[in-house]
Amino acid sequence: MKKALLSLFLLVVISMSGFAQVDKILGKWKTIDDNDGTAKSIVYIFKATNGRYYGKIEKLFKNPEKLCTECDGTNKDKPVLGMLIINNMQEKDGKLTGGTILDPNNGKVYKCNINLETESAEKLNVRGSLDKNGWIGRSQIWIRAN
Repeated sequence: MKKALLSLFLLVVISMSGFAQVDKILGKWKTIDDNDGTAKSIVYIFKATNGRYYGKIEKLFKNPEKLCTECDGTNKDKPVLGMLIINNMQEKDGKLTGGTILDPNNGKVYKCNINLETESAEKLNVRGSLDKNGWIGRSQIWIRAN
C-alpha cells in the first residue's frame, strides 16, 4: 500500500513539473536574426481555450509594415505583424510539440518543437523541421523579452 501511494505521489510530482516547464515557455520572446544577431521580432506564446499553444508576432523591429508575400492561403499578402506563426502545439513532457511554425520570410510551414534551453527560463530552443522527428531542419534560440 505504501509503495502504491509513493508511486502515485511521484507520478503526480513528475507530471506537475512538466506543466511547470510549459508555463515558463508562455510569454513574450525576442527572435534573433541569424545573419547579424539583431532582434527581429517579439513573439507572444500563449495557451488557447482549446488547450493548444500558439504564437503570434506582436512586434517587428525592422519593417513593421511587412506583408507575407511568400505565404500561401489565408496568410497571403497579410501583415506579418499580428500573424499567428506558431500553431496547434501540444504539451508533451514539458515541451511543446506536434504543431507547426511559419517562416514569414519564405512563406514555408515547418513542423515545430519548442523547449526551454536553460533552467533559468531565459532562452527558448525553437526547432523547425521538414520531417516528423526533427532531424532535417534548424534551430533558433529566442530570448525572453521584458
